[in-house]
Amino acid sequence: MNLHQMGVAALGRALRDKQVSSTELTQHLLARIADQAPLGAFLATNAEAALAAAQAADAALAAGRGGALTGVPVAHKDIFVTDHARTGLPTTAGSKMLAGYASPFDATVVARLAESGMVTLGKLNCDEFAMGSANENSAFGPVHNPWDPRRVPGGSSGGSAAAVAARLVPAATGTDTGGSIRQPASFCGITGIKPTYGVCSRYGMVAFASSLDQAGPMARSAEDCALLLSAMSGFDPRDATSAERAPQDFHAQMLGTRAGATAAQPLAGLRIGLPQEFFPDGLSADVAAAVRGALAALEGLGATLVDVSLPRTELSIPVYYLIAPAEASSNLGRFDGVKFGHRAAQHADLLDMYKKTRAEGFGPEVKRRIMIGTYVLSHGYYDAYYLQAQKLRRMIADDFQACFQRCDLIAGPVAPTVAWALGQQRAPLQDYLADIFTLPGSLAGLPGMSVPAGFGEGGMPVGLQLIGNYFDEGRLLHTAHALQQATDFHTRAPAGF
Repeated sequence: MNLHQMGVAALGRALRDKQVSSTELTQHLLARIADQAPLGAFLATNAEAALAAAQAADAALAAGRGGALTGVPVAHKDIFVTDHARTGLPTTAGSKMLAGYASPFDATVVARLAESGMVTLGKLNCDEFAMGSANENSAFGPVHNPWDPRRVPGGSSGGSAAAVAARLVPAATGTDTGGSIRQPASFCGITGIKPTYGVCSRYGMVAFASSLDQAGPMARSAEDCALLLSAMSGFDPRDATSAERAPQDFHAQMLGTRAGATAAQPLAGLRIGLPQEFFPDGLSADVAAAVRGALAALEGLGATLVDVSLPRTELSIPVYYLIAPAEASSNLGRFDGVKFGHRAAQHADLLDMYKKTRAEGFGPEVKRRIMIGTYVLSHGYYDAYYLQAQKLRRMIADDFQACFQRCDLIAGPVAPTVAWALGQQRAPLQDYLADIFTLPGSLAGLPGMSVPAGFGEGGMPVGLQLIGNYFDEGRLLHTAHALQQATDFHTRAPAGF
């Protein structure tokens, strides 16, 4: 069996059918991770803890207690804290500020996947405190795109996307604040979903912008993502923003049949809105061609394409880059070198220790966003900037609701281009502009996903973005699954992997 080429659902079946043991699978993937260290996707592994979890999963399977995820390996974006005593894994958030930090507890998302029987292989590289679109902002070095190691994997969940694409792990967790699941999924040719804000608990997720951060799964297919999302989601009383909803079986929702659908046209009656603002003149021709091809495939499956408008799309960039840094400046105030994390070795007094600790511990992009956020929250600028941004955020959310009067889902590209060159000296604004299509949905708190849609310049992957209304993850996954039953883009692997 070519174990590393199998996805979550297939591995789960093989484990339950006793075709392979979780121990064998874990050993195989740990060896691959060691061989692919130059990719930069993993920050830490712990073979002893992983094999102990695999042996426990094998015992559960032997006793007939295994579920769909029991014994299947997973890796976590290093923005989720992991109980060091259980996993032996540090939590760094990609920052020197937290280098070597040993968390005393698991994030809720981590705990729930462990409770489902998944085996944690390690922690994945990411932009520092999830701030970035290329995974070049990590204090521990960049991640390389498996499709072309000279290019970025996207960010901030670049390590997660690269690890799944390179067949180092069948699935990974990611976080999405302004596109950090969808954009790297697009750049690396995998499937990723950001659920509705509040569907997955933020407890134990190192905070960037609390009103935007949301966890989600990244895997090969919509089916794999549905299995993970079912396990990792649900109400958590420790998170004040957690949605109080009954547990959801997203896999069953994905497999559900639409009224009037047939085997040949499983999407009959589905209306997909195409915002004109998502197809501007500046959209790369290769990306546009791949996205149009995927949309044609959806039409062939019975969907109807409807023209809609999101008139405030361009405003999402300034709105996001006022709100998110403002929240970051508040959240990152806790990293002062007093109770945990990096502390400057040489300092004259407490204030000097604060200054030197933060100067040494934070990278340039994090410092930039803290300064922007502090500025917009300061006296005399709060009303002019932050308050106005919040008003516009509500208008952007209203634009989506107007669209959903005419359509069931919204579709378009994930990013204006394919992955760009690693180490390219891009101005920060260039990276910010790359999020133009993902930011509106994040600001509105809507669920969205990236689905492999083809390939563009240099043979690099292109993702189709699907956006649903609140708590409509099931319809998103159903649509993506139907597309993946008709296409094979999600099954293709980078050369050599």
